[in-house]
Amino acid sequence: MTTQTLSTPAVYQGQFGEFTITQSDRIGVIIYRAGLTGAAVSLAIGSALVLFNNQPINYHILTLLYACFTLALGVSLFTIHIYMVILHRLLQVFWAIGTIAAIGLALWSQEPLAVTVYNHPLTLFGIGFTFVALTGIYFKEAFCFNRLETKFLTFIVPLLLLGHLVGILPAQAEQVILGAWAILFLIFALRKTVQAIPADIGDKSVFAYLKQQRSAKV
Repeated sequence: MTTQTLSTPAVYQGQFGEFTITQSDRIGVIIYRAGLTGAAVSLAIGSALVLFNNQPINYHILTLLYACFTLALGVSLFTIHIYMVILHRLLQVFWAIGTIAAIGLALWSQEPLAVTVYNHPLTLFGIGFTFVALTGIYFKEAFCFNRLETKFLTFIVPLLLLGHLVGILPAQAEQVILGAWAILFLIFALRKTVQAIPADIGDKSVFAYLKQQRSAKV
């Protein structure tokens, strides 16, 4: 990184040339991390209500928390920096499929959303796409930053969903995995808040190079 005045953006040397990080880039990262935090907090509160509440569960609150979780995750998926455009778009499509499925279940099922999904595991073939997208974020963070918690999350989320889908996990095991998921997601989101912003922006020269390659093919 070259020496710059306080009024001039720092210049970084990327793989395919120099680039600068703008205020817009920084705001995008902040929004991405805020989305992760919102999703993590929503999941943690919902999990706590399910695991530790001795009173009858208010399923309307769970549905509201899931809506907040989905919305926050969508914000993160639309602001995350991923070099492979096709992978980025695929994760967004997965999120959209899962969101549409969740809205459909919430509107047309006679049971609350959480009860419907729990009692009818086949619904995971629709709503489960949201969690595939989330796992994609975990995998990206584990690959790029070697974060221990995201390595576990990349494994335990599919384990919980697929285990419930095929009915191989006892209820107690599902509760333990859900609790671990909520805790590790919170740790991940909190650690992101103190990470240097440029790390989440990545090498902008790579983005520019890939864009030029796509334009040349067209």
